[in-house]
Amino acid sequence: MVKGSGHVLRLLSDDNDGSRHQRFIIELASGHTLLIAHNIDLAPRVEPLTVGDTVTFFGEYEYSEEGGTVHWTHKDPQKQHVAGYIEVNGKRFQ
Repeated sequence: MVKGSGHVLRLLSDDNDGSRHQRFIIELASGHTLLIAHNIDLAPRVEPLTVGDTVTFFGEYEYSEEGGTVHWTHKDPQKQHVAGYIEVNGKRFQ
């Protein structure tokens, strides 16, 4: 699991293949970018969310050549996985 923060660079369409995921790209202070894939079947949608917002996240990181993806930003209903989250404007979504 990784924790970090960045600014929303781009809002993407939801991934509706299988479990639905809200997707957006953030830019870290290092200049690297990450795709955040937030499961909206298990957690509330992050709203409101706009380009430029600061996002703090805690989730599971998967490497990719494009920069990687952070997912598991929610609670596990079966309580077998560490719970992740997204925070925006003082509100936590998990």
